Amino acid sequence: MDKLWAPWRIEYIRAPKEEGCIFCDKPAGDDDRETLILHRGEYSFILMNLYPYNNGHLMFAPYVHESDPLNIPAEAKSEIMDLADASMEILKSALKAEGFNFGANIGKAGGAGIADHLHYHLVPRWSGDTNFMPVLGHTKIVMEGLSETYDSLKPAFDKIDA
Repeated sequence: MDKLWAPWRIEYIRAPKEEGCIFCDKPAGDDDRETLILHRGEYSFILMNLYPYNNGHLMFAPYVHESDPLNIPAEAKSEIMDLADASMEILKSALKAEGFNFGANIGKAGGAGIADHLHYHLVPRWSGDTNFMPVLGHTKIVMEGLSETYDSLKPAFDKIDA
């Protein structure tokens, strides 16, 4: 069995949790760079993960605060899939991603760290992107800071017509 080791995420697990819902609070603000929002669609938005598994780890969330995918409006589901497709093209071009993991952890039992607001993850992958550092050194090598990655991706996300 292959394992995706992410010991650096312990910082997220141990950190005090913010009051409210990040998927409601972040889009309510107007500083997209500060909140790492790359794109705002009509029914959903894209933001970078503050505790990424890899550079370019994105999250897609509908604006509606809902945990059950069966209760998400069809327009939001469709837009999220379209945005995921566009995002994969952007990450292939900007970060030379070779593959992706895409999906959702639904409910606390399903592994959702934020179970009250459904969101999807898109994690870019590269051949050989796992190595000995996370396993032996409990260290993840992230090649670029969040702000720098945001700045390199944002112009392409501004061109999405979703």
